[in-house]
Amino acid sequence: MRVLFSSLTTRGRSFLAAGGAAMVCGLAIPEPDLVRVGALLVLLPVVSALLARRSRYRLSCSRRLDPPRVPAGQPTAVTARVENISRLRTSVLLAEDITPYSLGSRPRFVLDEIEAGGNRELSYQIRTETRGKFTVGPLRIRVADTFGLVEISRSFRETSTLVVTPKIVPLPRATAASSWLGEGDGGMRTISAIGEDDAAPRLYQDGDGLRRVHWKSTARYGQLMVRREEHQWRNSASVFLDTRRSAHSGSGPSATFEFAVSAAASIGAHLSGEGFRTRLITDAGEIAPRGTFDDTLLDMLAVISPSRDVSLAAGSSALASAGGQLIAVVGRLSTEDARQLAASRRGNAPAMALLIAVSAWTMESAAQDTTTTADILSAAGWRVAVVTAGTPLASAWQVLHRPADRPLLFGGANATGSPGAAGGNGTSGVSGGKEPGGELR
Repeated sequence: MRVLFSSLTTRGRSFLAAGGAAMVCGLAIPEPDLVRVGALLVLLPVVSALLARRSRYRLSCSRRLDPPRVPAGQPTAVTARVENISRLRTSVLLAEDITPYSLGSRPRFVLDEIEAGGNRELSYQIRTETRGKFTVGPLRIRVADTFGLVEISRSFRETSTLVVTPKIVPLPRATAASSWLGEGDGGMRTISAIGEDDAAPRLYQDGDGLRRVHWKSTARYGQLMVRREEHQWRNSASVFLDTRRSAHSGSGPSATFEFAVSAAASIGAHLSGEGFRTRLITDAGEIAPRGTFDDTLLDMLAVISPSRDVSLAAGSSALASAGGQLIAVVGRLSTEDARQLAASRRGNAPAMALLIAVSAWTMESAAQDTTTTADILSAAGWRVAVVTAGTPLASAWQVLHRPADRPLLFGGANATGSPGAAGGNGTSGVSGGKEPGGELR
């Protein structure tokens, strides 16, 4: 009986209360007609509830997200398909898809009567600026009677997961100085072109296939030359993200942590697209791959949060053993942190750092700490770009790869607004993506 009455709407309960009061008054007066009216008011919601609960509609629901993983700020289309698999024709149904309030208001639909074997499709879009993993669903169906006295809700079990990744900024194809890669010609090679050994020819031997004949070398040496076995390799890179809470500040669009996460995601996606074998490393160590690197990168950065670690020791150790190019996105670094990070570079491997100026610093300490950190990294062969949370990432990426044969000013004024301070060799500053002259060179 309690379950029966729980399905009554406010109108149904009002009918029930009014009917009960009318019956009591009719018996007290006495007035038989008033008793009959009261009985009718009581029976109407009770009968409606019984009929609604006896309506055994068999419905199925499936949902599709297109795409199931999107960058923050981009929409995804949700399509829910409700199918009537029973032999009964349904009444009018009210449908509501249960979604987190961070994705906006919950979509609601009114479904006309669904014939036996028929179906209805419900479509809507979701857009959010907040990264993370969100559960979409389940779909809730509400069955109501004609008089609006009874409302019964039934939910499907099926849910879908929407992954909202950090904002991915397209980065330009940049060049890296050849001296970084141990080459001696002093030229420039595009990063995307690095990745395959030149085939060295050798003299032809019996049994070698004609397909391996290297005709240019044959003409040069005057003897039949063939290609050696080519060892294909792809350049490797490690993307380091400083997630320490103490290294970042701010909240909302100006938060340096969110800028750092977006920068790491954009750089990692760019390098992966250029054919690099890439690793993702944080201050806690290397992130174990789960499937492809793109999947690991986006899925992990979608849910990553500031850590309570205070040291970069574990991350720097993992970075040093990873090898290949090093690209670090860091916040505030102490002198010891900067030395640990600088020491993670091995040999002539390219090493670049986006140093994010944190607004929580005072003007004086910001200029001093930023300059000290940049000098330590630059002395170890790193290229450093000082940025803020509002700096265009594409401009900072270009600055990191621009040849720097002289010290540059931190954007004419350092990232905190103090007078410009000279950086070390290979150090540059970005303030809105511009140099002191006011244009990107």
